[in-house]
Amino acid sequence: MSEELKATVKPSFDKKDIEDNKLVAALAYIVFFIPLLAAKDSKFAKEHAKQGLVLLIASVIIWIAGMVIPVIGWFIIGPLGSIAVLVIALIAIIKTLQGEFWEIPVIGQYRSNFKF
Repeated sequence: MSEELKATVKPSFDKKDIEDNKLVAALAYIVFFIPLLAAKDSKFAKEHAKQGLVLLIASVIIWIAGMVIPVIGWFIIGPLGSIAVLVIALIAIIKTLQGEFWEIPVIGQYRSNFKF
């Protein structure tokens, strides 16, 4: 299977893994490395940690663009981007606590670039 197809395929998880680690996995959207420390053997937690890292990187890019680009960055990119990141993180946390894996649109596919 090619790398492009792997990124679009929704991963499957063991039901016990989901139930045992969904709280820790949800913390990935607040501090991405917590699941890596607290649930080292959980595939569910690791996938959420990868997405949490991708969301963190996206938020840093939005923050930098908001600071560097005059006017548009200050009043549009920064504020709206920050609100979008917050909404995405809340949706991801809720879905994770429900035991679901929700791939973040557009940026979620990049989680496959991280191998941990």
